[in-house]
Amino acid sequence: MLYTRTGDDGTTADGQGRRLPKDAALIEACGDVDELACHIGLLIAAAPLAWHDTLHEVQRRLFAIGAYTAGCSSVSYFPDGLVVQRMEQTIDALQVPFKGFVLPGGCEAAARAHVCRAVCRRAERRCLTAGATAALPYLNRLADFFFALALRLNADAGQAETCIP
Repeated sequence: MLYTRTGDDGTTADGQGRRLPKDAALIEACGDVDELACHIGLLIAAAPLAWHDTLHEVQRRLFAIGAYTAGCSSVSYFPDGLVVQRMEQTIDALQVPFKGFVLPGGCEAAARAHVCRAVCRRAERRCLTAGATAALPYLNRLADFFFALALRLNADAGQAETCIP
């Protein structure tokens, strides 16, 4: 069965089986990380094939962050310092000049990358509130990646950015 009815009272289980209100900070953080993974799925649907593997890896890392945040005792694929360094290298390899603030938009894939960036920033804030601070370096860098990816996708599509003076 896909339903259990155990959440009908407004609670849900964490990774250790404890019942928590669905609006508890920990559950909010897990929900925002899950929402980000869903938005990445939409981005994958619009992004060039060359980005699919990278974005699927990000989704797997987010699944691990959600498990960690929920209190699961054993979490594989959690993004460590080396993963954060590789993310920085990926951002650098995009070779997009920082032009300052830009209005989100452009081609469809870039617009979706901007949504991912904004949702990632919210997930980062929620993880901080929930005390899942080990996830913060990755989420912080991931939001930067989505910004750079949006710029790269627009550049590749021949779309000019709308900058804020």
